[in-house]
This record gives sequence, C-alpha cells and structure tokens, in this order.
Amino acid sequence: MNIGNNSAAQLKAFIERIEKLEEEKKAIADDIKDVYAEMKSTGFDTTAARALVKIRAQDANKRQEREAILETYMHALGMLADLPLGQAAVQRAVA
Repeated sequence: MNIGNNSAAQLKAFIERIEKLEEEKKAIADDIKDVYAEMKSTGFDTTAARALVKIRAQDANKRQEREAILETYMHALGMLADLPLGQAAVQRAVA
C-alpha cells in the first residue's frame, strides 16, 4: 500500500495527537492514583471511595434500576433478613 505525501502527513498528525493524549491520560491516571493514596493515608477506605466514584458516574435512573434488581436478588437469597427492612419484608411474606 502506498500512501501519498498528504495522507502520510495527515496520518503522522493523527498518531502524534494520539500519543500526546496517551501521555496526558497517563498523567491524569497518576494524579488520580496520588489522590487515592492521600485518601488512604488519612484513613479513608479507598475501595469504598472507588465504588462511590463509579456510582456517581452512572445515570441515576439506571443506577436505581440496578439497585432494585440487586435488592430483589439479595432478598431472594435471604441476604436482607438481618436488616430491619429485611426483617419487615420477611414478616410480611410470612403473614
């Protein structure tokens, strides 16, 4: 395959833009890692923080739908029975 001068220059420009963005992405990832390390050093649970960041990035309606499905599955497996709401649900189901 033969690429003309114009196409070669355009290809090079695209590749250089991608490389620059990859460098910026790595720098941002390093910054995020530093923030999590700072959180951890002050006593915060970074696993929970990562989960919160993920949850906050989700669409609210889709998140509520997933939470409702999860709660339904947990109820089906008896995983909510030890919580006050779970105990009330068990009582309603038995009655």
